[in-house]
Amino acid sequence: MRSVRSCSRSGCTEHAVATLTYVYAESTAVLGPLATQHEPHSYDLCTDHAQRLTVPRGWDVVRHEGELPPPPSQDELTALAEAVREAGRAVQAEPAPITSGTRHLRVLRGKED
Repeated sequence: MRSVRSCSRSGCTEHAVATLTYVYAESTAVLGPLATQHEPHSYDLCTDHAQRLTVPRGWDVVRHEGELPPPPSQDELTALAEAVREAGRAVQAEPAPITSGTRHLRVLRGKED
């Protein structure tokens, strides 16, 4: 199942379908399909913002050839929500021990462990 992330443009609530990365040393912007994981120095864009991308004068744009994938359907979003809900039910957290001034980490095991 595809990752469901929102467009990075402020005020945009559409789902991202493309990832924009800048290569500053080469004055190049690279626009391709949505990356599998969010990277801190890249931007996820919706279809509209990906198509209307402009770069500073003198910069090059490298675009993915072909169509960008469509945004996720309502069925995909529902399936993702159900998977997250089920995963949340599977993990039962133990309360953290109360200690004086020292913090402890505790391993939470799933049902299969």
